[in-house]
Amino acid sequence: MPGATSHDGKLEPRLLTTSNFDDSKYAALILAGGDGVRLSTFTREVFGYHLPKQFCPLFEGKTLLEQTTRRVSMLIPPSQTLTVLNRAHRQFYTPLLNGTPSANLFVQPENRGTAPAILCALLRLAETGHTGPVAIFPSDHYISDDTLFMHHVYTALRAVDCSPQLTVLLGIAPDGPETEYGWIEPGSPLSLPGAGTCKISRIRRFLEKPSREVALQLYDRNYLWNSFVLIANTTTLLSLIAKALPDLYAAVADVRPFFGGAAEAEILQSIYRHLPSADFSASVLAAFPAQFSVLPVKGVTWSDLGDPKRLLAAISNTGRHILGGSQNVPRSQPFAIAGGQEQADRSKAFQDHR
Repeated sequence: MPGATSHDGKLEPRLLTTSNFDDSKYAALILAGGDGVRLSTFTREVFGYHLPKQFCPLFEGKTLLEQTTRRVSMLIPPSQTLTVLNRAHRQFYTPLLNGTPSANLFVQPENRGTAPAILCALLRLAETGHTGPVAIFPSDHYISDDTLFMHHVYTALRAVDCSPQLTVLLGIAPDGPETEYGWIEPGSPLSLPGAGTCKISRIRRFLEKPSREVALQLYDRNYLWNSFVLIANTTTLLSLIAKALPDLYAAVADVRPFFGGAAEAEILQSIYRHLPSADFSASVLAAFPAQFSVLPVKGVTWSDLGDPKRLLAAISNTGRHILGGSQNVPRSQPFAIAGGQEQADRSKAFQDHR
């Protein structure tokens, strides 16, 4: 990661520019293949048809996928970013990703859950020669402060670069006893090169969607929400998946040489036909919590926008309105697309943030 040296001699991150894109040794995966079933009733009411939330223009007139892509590009160049998609959503993602090289798109024949998506995308990265740090991002979350959030990602990337066996999840400081999120119980802090003063801790356990009573206890004990933003060395993460899901790994790894080639789509079609669905959180994270660590993220409002209540709360937090698409639903005030000056201000904020 290119950086600038501050007055105290510390390496500070700065926004990537076209002149130093190729110098980045980091890669990114953007997960955009989910079906958005939990919000289907809401999106049908607002837009007139089911629209997976990553393709909804909810903030600033931009879809969540576009906002995620923009956020990721603050640290990792598009040439080293792989977006994972679902062929069934072609009508939605084609206009958004028009012009993106096919090498930077991984189109699954169908949605088989996050574990196959991450595994196949990592194997594609490894086949192209990338075995170093990779950051994995869901494409359908709300984040209030991209600059501050990506500083935490940068800290984790540097730590993983220095300690390749490290795997780091970003844990969000909660603002309430949420029962629909996954929670992380932090363990003992780690002393790591590259992490600076940020406290990366071991993970004792994951707790998925606790009861209200348990969630209150987790909140009081300063446990963290699991953002599912994961930073790890590519080969380390592949090894963990192989250990947690040996049958899935064996089914996919045999055709690794075909990834990125002309036969990829045909091979994937035949593999996915027989692949069982598997959730990465349940099958990998929960199976080996001691293999993962957590970096707390404070000062950032975050939401997975998993239900209408949280979605509307996030929209309210921005002070703007949802962009309605259905003629049968009163339209709100459309968001203004960020202009050149706003983009420049955002870039400067990332460079100047300390």
